[in-house]
Amino acid sequence: MTNRSPGIMLVDDHPERAHLVCERLRAAGYTILAQINSAEGLLFQVEKYRPDIVLIDIESPDRDILESLAIVNREAPTPVAMFSSSGNADFISRAVDSGVSAYMAEGITPERVAPAIKIAMAQFKNFQQLRQTLERTKQQLSERKTIERAKGLLMAKKNLSEDDAHKTLRNLAMNGNSTIHSVAEKIIHYFQIEH
Repeated sequence: MTNRSPGIMLVDDHPERAHLVCERLRAAGYTILAQINSAEGLLFQVEKYRPDIVLIDIESPDRDILESLAIVNREAPTPVAMFSSSGNADFISRAVDSGVSAYMAEGITPERVAPAIKIAMAQFKNFQQLRQTLERTKQQLSERKTIERAKGLLMAKKNLSEDDAHKTLRNLAMNGNSTIHSVAEKIIHYFQIEH
């Protein structure tokens, strides 16, 4: 992130409070990209304004808002800080599962916003790094499984040792300017067609 202040989308169903919060945030140097009064169409709004963070203060947050947040988290991941008077542990857990990065069990006030923004953005960054690491690990495991399967087929069909099967895969990859995984997929496909 650069030195500019984060662009904020405020979702607040209390117009007077929203106006006051927006004024104070602007005075503190924040950029207000949008102020909306409900989470209806939240994904559309997030894609339209591309905020750095979404601040949510809804008097009675419900399942619909959590579903909207889950869609945003899946389709356009964005840090979210939620302010709510509800301290219900089950709701907080579901909110975090839906993509809320920071949950403040108190209503929004200008004084609480700056720390909430920092917490939400740091938590979001950490979660995204974990998600990327998990995806890379899944990909590597999937590739390893494919390579092992291809080696097994070469061992069974061509009567090769495991070492020779691996060397065969490696040589085919080098000669074809390809990856071992790609060669393994082709070998598996070849033996499937052969049957």
